Amino acid sequence: MTSKIRVLVIDDEAAILRFLKPALEANNYDMASAGTVGEGTKRIAAETPDIVLLDLGLPDGDGKDVIRRAREFSDLPIIVLSAREREAEKIEALDLGADDYINKPFNVGELLARMRAALRHRMQRKAEVPVLKVGQLEVDSVRHRATRAGAELKLTPKEFELLAFLAKHAGRVLTHKQILTAVWGPAHTEDTQYLRVYVGQLRQKIEEHSDDPKIVLTEPGIGYRIAEA
Repeated sequence: MTSKIRVLVIDDEAAILRFLKPALEANNYDMASAGTVGEGTKRIAAETPDIVLLDLGLPDGDGKDVIRRAREFSDLPIIVLSAREREAEKIEALDLGADDYINKPFNVGELLARMRAALRHRMQRKAEVPVLKVGQLEVDSVRHRATRAGAELKLTPKEFELLAFLAKHAGRVLTHKQILTAVWGPAHTEDTQYLRVYVGQLRQKIEEHSDDPKIVLTEPGIGYRIAEA
């Protein structure tokens, strides 16, 4: 029998918990819940769930404090579920280490897909897979080589570094700051226009139609995500 995936939902809304429990359990998740920042952080440390779904508006503080504390000792996937729509809130949560952000109300199918992507991403990190596959795209970090449908892509060193970083985090929303820091260094965290130019160049080489990208997707006002197959 396949063991169930343990998910901790940190949310104080009873209606959300009632809604999520049957949907998650029907898809091989074992759901536990916590209603506060303090309880949620303790349960992450004590029970080491496989994945966390986190609301930001909690009665004893901001859910971002859970992300901040959890990242001191764990790399488990954290997906934020929140009614807050300000881009600054999403960016801060992602920069603190959340793997994804979904607005309430949300579609269960999309949530499950995002959860699968976050769990796959964690497995890839642990396995340190040298060749990352995203649909027809393959990125070989050892040989510094990328192919699409078997054809080698002619990328500059910086374009490859950008693609490799995005592919390593396939399925995860990455903020402009995270990408710029990883690829260009901390002195370039505000150079978002520079990043847009490079993403545009990359799309010209890896997308079938660069004006309708299917691989490198834009998260408006936040950053980019590489789609998973």
